[in-house]
Amino acid sequence: MAGKFVISRIDGKLRFDLKAGNGEMILSSQPYASLASCKKGIESIRTNAIKAPVEDQTIDGFTTEKNPKFEIYEYRNGDYRFRLKAKNGQLIGSGERYKSKAACQNGIESIKKNSVEAIILEEKK
Repeated sequence: MAGKFVISRIDGKLRFDLKAGNGEMILSSQPYASLASCKKGIESIRTNAIKAPVEDQTIDGFTTEKNPKFEIYEYRNGDYRFRLKAKNGQLIGSGERYKSKAACQNGIESIKKNSVEAIILEEKK
């Protein structure tokens, strides 16, 4: 089963979630003012995620990567999260909280795998 981008309206703004084929949430976007800009965000993930290097900010003296990139960082209570930044350094989206860094890295790989052929669905509310 293919992944999917699900566009929804929350508090007057549009957002999208990338879900894996099993329905599990992989990434949530930032808010967008219009449907067109929201869809541009989806295209940005499709073009940037595949080749984006991973900057592991949990390692002392980590190497700063050029944008676009994924950034892994330690979240509250020792959980791990990632964010994807576009070529211009803007935040495209963030991943869920993971208990281990390996699970966080798997989330990034899932984005690379699922984003290219994911269908786009618009929730009707």
